[in-house]
Amino acid sequence: MTAIEIPALAAPKVALVTGGNSGIGKATAARLAAMGAAVVVGYNSRHSLAEEVIEGLQGRGHLAMRIAIDEPASISEAAAAVERQFGRLDVLVNCGGATTPVPAADLGGLTDDIFDRTVTTNLRGPFAMIRAFRPLLERGNGAAIVNISSIAARTGIGSSLAYLAAKAGVDALTIALAKVLAPRIRVFSVSPAGVDTDFVAGRTREQLQKTAEKLPLAHLTMPDDVARAVIACIVNLTSSTGIVLPVDEGRHL
Repeated sequence: MTAIEIPALAAPKVALVTGGNSGIGKATAARLAAMGAAVVVGYNSRHSLAEEVIEGLQGRGHLAMRIAIDEPASISEAAAAVERQFGRLDVLVNCGGATTPVPAADLGGLTDDIFDRTVTTNLRGPFAMIRAFRPLLERGNGAAIVNISSIAARTGIGSSLAYLAAKAGVDALTIALAKVLAPRIRVFSVSPAGVDTDFVAGRTREQLQKTAEKLPLAHLTMPDDVARAVIACIVNLTSSTGIVLPVDEGRHL
């Protein structure tokens, strides 16, 4: 029987993770660094946490960089800084985001201000990052963009109607940009649900655990579960683009 040759998987050399100072972003940065990448840990606030992440990463060449994804000037400055430092980008993980919980039935509570801020941060922000970093990604090796979406885009159940609508927009952009940016850049959405982080204000671990027990896989999703899916998109799914990958213990079923 002839042995099957498995090609070596190319590890990214330079990666940028927005929202990299906590939760899914922190776990993803750790995974990328362990693969040998120099990681730019993007953050909006809590600079000290970003520095703690940098100190804990394997390897060298990592940077903590403020990138306010709702501020065009901040994104432009970050792109210029990455170009000066590295001259390329192999991976962009759009993990930065925010939400203001509003019950779905409380249409009056979902004010225009909350709606606009939610969409600006969770939809326009990732698009603006892709637009700004496209030239650097096109210089990268096997470049990939991974947008952290949410299963709320599919189920219609989430922290607010604005949030789930924004994430549905992210998934639509993922599919469209996969066509636009091919063949140099692959584009994915990783779509988690109920991850054990402090992302949603007021949501307790006990609440997450009770929900998880009712899911097909009966498991509480951890940040590293999502990070491993992100790495799979970057490294293993080299013949795929424009796909939305649920990481939700079967919640979408």
